[in-house]
Amino acid sequence: MSINRRDFIRQSSLGLGTAMVLPGFSLPPDLSNPVKFFMPQWGSKLSYVNFFENVKKERYDGIEMSLPKDDAERKDAIAKIKESGLLYIAQIYQPNEPDLKKHIEEAKGYVKMMAEAEPLFINSHTGKDFFSFAHNQEIIQTLNEYAKSLGVKLIHETHRGRFSFAAHVTLEHLKKKPDLRLTFDVSHWMCVAESLLENQPEAVEMAIQRTDHIHSRVGFAEGPQITDPKAPEWKFALDAHLSIWDRVVERKRKAGEPITVTTEFGPHPYMVLQPYTKQPIVSQWDTNIFMKELLTKRYNA
Repeated sequence: MSINRRDFIRQSSLGLGTAMVLPGFSLPPDLSNPVKFFMPQWGSKLSYVNFFENVKKERYDGIEMSLPKDDAERKDAIAKIKESGLLYIAQIYQPNEPDLKKHIEEAKGYVKMMAEAEPLFINSHTGKDFFSFAHNQEIIQTLNEYAKSLGVKLIHETHRGRFSFAAHVTLEHLKKKPDLRLTFDVSHWMCVAESLLENQPEAVEMAIQRTDHIHSRVGFAEGPQITDPKAPEWKFALDAHLSIWDRVVERKRKAGEPITVTTEFGPHPYMVLQPYTKQPIVSQWDTNIFMKELLTKRYNA
């Protein structure tokens, strides 16, 4: 079953505990609300058409990607996305501009460009770690209001270098803004904290309660991406992430909310390369397929 954008936005904006059921589904059982999987276009060197065809062959529900700044190229990309029949999540890699007013105006421009594609929602790398708490709050509020005026939902990814770079800092933003919604990529927090977040349960729990979308990359205390989630030496890190994702899926199923996951293992420099040959030690594509199969068995089997 596909979810159209209007129904998705309406359902995913509901408060916690609201017993809204997706059209055509009934709750319980839990599997009445399956997880929908998205492939990142990040790292792909294929044409849009070939990339979309490969994504569909692997039975993904959709794709997550940014769009070109050039008007003609962006219109072409949007047309090809619509022709593919895949669900679409827009991604914004926001500016590094240190001047607050210029930063906000540039960021609003990105929101406007992504809104043209009528995505399920926009996933935003919002603010910067060097801005003050108050300035990042202003950026979040301004972009949320602007996106709403364009009729598109905006959520904010937990990510190094952004307002949400660390668990303890994001916790304070979540406390300050009850309407702040997240794409939860917990791998970044583990890297920044140099831990699996065992000692920050309040931040993790509040993030779980505010998560609208998951990025299922696996990190560890010294980096945002392990080399290979299939390898037994990384089981401890994979298990730590699974325990968090399990709680997000459980909460969203109880609330009858859409559950979306982007399998977001990335290319170099996230992926380690062989010395001298500069060849990746594993396939980014195959690793993301492995994560989809793992999580499909866990949540949709």
